[in-house]
Amino acid sequence: METPWLFIKGGLAGAAVYVAYDQGLLGSGTEGAEALKKAQETLPPAIQEWTNYLGWEVRAAQIPAPPKIDFSVSNYWNKGVHKVMSALSVAPTRACEYTAEGWKYVKDLVK
Repeated sequence: METPWLFIKGGLAGAAVYVAYDQGLLGSGTEGAEALKKAQETLPPAIQEWTNYLGWEVRAAQIPAPPKIDFSVSNYWNKGVHKVMSALSVAPTRACEYTAEGWKYVKDLVK
């Protein structure tokens, strides 16, 4: 009984990755920005259409406006990459320091 669910979950995950790739979300920062702009333009009319289809009464004023993004995603991405790389570059030195401190602590406990 577990095997069909595994295939269903795997299929949904694969479909999600395919859709993300097809829409440009896994591409460059420019493609991602274009996909975000496209989603911001497409979602409010789609939500209105589905609410009308389902019989829910939702006015356009009740649907919140998409948030304004006024920061550079690529800038934050680059800062994150620099932080990770700098942490990885000092990791061997820190590991040696922590190991020496650990041995010193253990020696002091044994005395």
